[in-house]
Amino acid sequence: MARKQSDYLAALLSEDEAPSPAAPAREPERAERARGTTLLGRESALARVATGEVRQVTQLLLDPARVRPWPGNARSYAHLTEESCRELIDSIVAEGGQKVPAVVRRIEGDAAHDYEVIAGTRRHWAISWLRAHSYPDMQFVAQVAQLDDEAAFRLADIENRARKDVSDLERARNYADALKAHYGNHLTRMAERLKLSKGWLSKMLKVAALPDGVIAAFASPAEVQLKPAYALAQALDDKDKAPAIRKEAARLAKEQATRREDGRPALTAAEVLKALLAAPEEEQDKPIMHSIPNSRTGRPVASLQSQNRQGMTVRLHAGSGANFEETVNAVRVLLAQLESEGRGLQA
Repeated sequence: MARKQSDYLAALLSEDEAPSPAAPAREPERAERARGTTLLGRESALARVATGEVRQVTQLLLDPARVRPWPGNARSYAHLTEESCRELIDSIVAEGGQKVPAVVRRIEGDAAHDYEVIAGTRRHWAISWLRAHSYPDMQFVAQVAQLDDEAAFRLADIENRARKDVSDLERARNYADALKAHYGNHLTRMAERLKLSKGWLSKMLKVAALPDGVIAAFASPAEVQLKPAYALAQALDDKDKAPAIRKEAARLAKEQATRREDGRPALTAAEVLKALLAAPEEEQDKPIMHSIPNSRTGRPVASLQSQNRQGMTVRLHAGSGANFEETVNAVRVLLAQLESEGRGLQA
């Protein structure tokens, strides 16, 4: 309970104070009036609590092991580390415990947990870490709220907007899930409830649709920021450009993995974005002609003449000296070669 609210209720609900020795004992009427005023004040306070005008907030000291993260929160609990929470951990130790309470709600049907944390995921992680590292008595401070899923989502979103360590991609995918789960896929309604620009929310949802294969090209999903990622998402909508971008993303993902294994610095987000967006133009600059020669005569048997999103044109050359089986095999080799380059019929 907030201090001012706690003091206010305590004052209204307090019993009569004992009369001081200096108070005249010969004033029974005044004492009776005071007693009546106190009783009226108590009844008034109780009535205000009952009607919701004054809300009593319950704070608890919890074992974090009995509290689970709420999956509807944008923050990825699995990606929290000692390094990312170091400042918070040091602050909790210096202050002798958690000072800012988290917000939790009671859950049913889970034998391992009593509550789930709606706002305060990092605090929950930090207290859990401290209990496992020399502070076994550290308690998770939380206030209990009655919230449905939509209200819980809005509360968590408000907190996450101020957190720099919640990436744009995490928030975008959280919005995409919430749009379906809480707002019936009505973007306008969601924007109104969250008090966000409809245009901005639309861009976030566009970024949320980036495929995992493209995200893997970055050193970390946290590096995928809204403005450049939106341009990338738009480029992927172009069916002529998408195959080249996906192919380049696969190459970059392998390079990032190799760099990690070798202990070399990862490619930066700017370098990755530049390579992905330039991939379609570089692909167009490559010669489209592919020719499969006859192994006996060296003359072309089959070659690619043109290719676009509607299909490809393959030419079978007369005078190659190839028989039927050799011609069929040449076409098969040609298609396999194009497929390996990401330019097959399924691209």
